[in-house]
Amino acid sequence: MKKLINTVICLSAFSLLPAIALAGNDDHASASIPRQLLLKKRVTLTSNSVDSKVIRVQFPKGYKTPAHTHEGPGPRYVVKGKLRVEDNGESNVFSAGEIFWETGGLMTVENIGDDQAEIIIFEMVAVK
Repeated sequence: MKKLINTVICLSAFSLLPAIALAGNDDHASASIPRQLLLKKRVTLTSNSVDSKVIRVQFPKGYKTPAHTHEGPGPRYVVKGKLRVEDNGESNVFSAGEIFWETGGLMTVENIGDDQAEIIIFEMVAVK
């Protein structure tokens, strides 16, 4: 279970991989590498095995997805653009550089920005 939780934490820090790699290198130990916690969430997993996925999605200007679900919950990182996310009855707007937690429940995503939008989906799915 501890290994699975560590996997979740690592996925959440995906955008910080270069900083994490340098921080672990003794040659760069004295260098000051900026780090910023983007998301922290305790996750209770329903399985000892989890398939993790990293998915890039691009949304054309004005595009809105039909109502849908994903196989698993997880963090979502907005690479560019501005998105309105309706997830499990809650509506929020997220812009480039922001991260949010998707529940895996019924949702829609709408590109409300002036150009194409893009997100990275980190999805965790219990192996059955």
